[in-house]
Amino acid sequence: MSKYDYDIAVIGGGAAGLTVASGAAQLGAKTLLLEKEPSLGGDCLHFGCVPSKTLIHSANVYHSMKQGEHLGLPAIDPPAVDFAKVAERIQSVIDIIQVHDSVERFNKLGVEVQFGSPCFSDEHSVTLGNKKISAKSWVVATGSSPAAPRIECLNNIETISNKEIFSLSSLPKSMIVLGAGPIAIEMAQAFCRLGSEVTVIQRSAQILTKEDKDMADEVMQTLEGEGVTFFLGATVTEAREQGNIKEIIIRQEETSTTLSAETVLLAQGRSPNIDDLGLQGIDLEYSARGIVVDSRMRTSHKHIYAPGDINGAFQFTHAAGYEGGIVVSNAIFHLPRKTNYKWMPWCTYTEPELASIGMNEKQAMAAGIEYSTLTEQFGENDRALAEGTGHGKLKMLLDAKERPLGVQILGPRAGDLIGEWVAVLNGGLKLSSLAGTIHPYPTLAEINKRVAGSYISPKIFSPKIKKGLKLLFQLQGN
Repeated sequence: MSKYDYDIAVIGGGAAGLTVASGAAQLGAKTLLLEKEPSLGGDCLHFGCVPSKTLIHSANVYHSMKQGEHLGLPAIDPPAVDFAKVAERIQSVIDIIQVHDSVERFNKLGVEVQFGSPCFSDEHSVTLGNKKISAKSWVVATGSSPAAPRIECLNNIETISNKEIFSLSSLPKSMIVLGAGPIAIEMAQAFCRLGSEVTVIQRSAQILTKEDKDMADEVMQTLEGEGVTFFLGATVTEAREQGNIKEIIIRQEETSTTLSAETVLLAQGRSPNIDDLGLQGIDLEYSARGIVVDSRMRTSHKHIYAPGDINGAFQFTHAAGYEGGIVVSNAIFHLPRKTNYKWMPWCTYTEPELASIGMNEKQAMAAGIEYSTLTEQFGENDRALAEGTGHGKLKMLLDAKERPLGVQILGPRAGDLIGEWVAVLNGGLKLSSLAGTIHPYPTLAEINKRVAGSYISPKIFSPKIKKGLKLLFQLQGN
């Protein structure tokens, strides 16, 4: 008889936890999945990726309805948005995807699912209600939540986060967004397009601070052109409510400004969900960023793993899924597989989108790496021009040996276009091979081939090659 109730137990039914649970069960491990929320799917399905992209699409379509005149179509002024219907559609999309993340599906895969809030009683056991559950290996994949206000005065007013914004009963007439990360900027553009008066307050001098400034500034210019107001380098000094209106006073250098709005979105980062797990009682190492893990996703107790947002590394759903796979390799196959984030892609879903893979200039400079850049403009891509989306560019970084360091794409469907670079860079494909591939015309993806071609062209059409061919084949050109 086994010493433990389960081979592996997973706490958290989000992207990382579901990846581990499904993989472990299908490989024959007796698997338990514990979830404190009433349904599986995690933050991504219910309050993150799925509802945000659904909302963004509705906002983009509404925006496009008003842009017909620029495309030679009749100018129209559509009726005001009924946000309750937008929220209803968001929930319908969640419900469809929920089937894939249902208890029934995971039961069929061999996973036992229980609901509740577990707390570690020792290194191999948790208490859940009145019972004690043990497992040989444990996975803590409880994710993250919106960070609490960093400035005390913000507790004086009611704020919302990504957990409330997708189920609002009506469209706010005005909205202040605190923060300028991906979630903040995506929501700022979406609500502006839907008809809200949007103001963004950012402490630093740049939005999307992890991105290169030239790319982030282009995103900001687009949003400003659509009506979003930005206050950069701003510190909140006071906050209060006047009836249904929230007032926020900010300071920029020596200037104070009072801003007011119906709704305030707090989007100033994420905090790991580590409370009430009993981690301190089992002496498991963690910090304000999350649970400390090694490259195999192991915590300070080697049989306990922590993939996904909970470790504070990359707060992306696709990163959580990848890290979940690392856990399965180590916990079930007992193979010492390590994480490799060199070619981790990500995307901010504004319009235009901003997608990246590998290093950008900011990261290369911080690492002291010598680099050069090659750029291609969407204004020279025929498909982008045909669709009226010729704004943005592709930027590729090369190291001193002219090997790719990373690619950033600011332009239409950049999140899809970066997929080709995921294959090229992870597969070790040479730029000459990409330059020699055949892309259908006209497509946005030609911009990938074109930047590779701009790398190859100077080598092929160099004076040395030209002189050699002239001597060998008696060419007559100048």
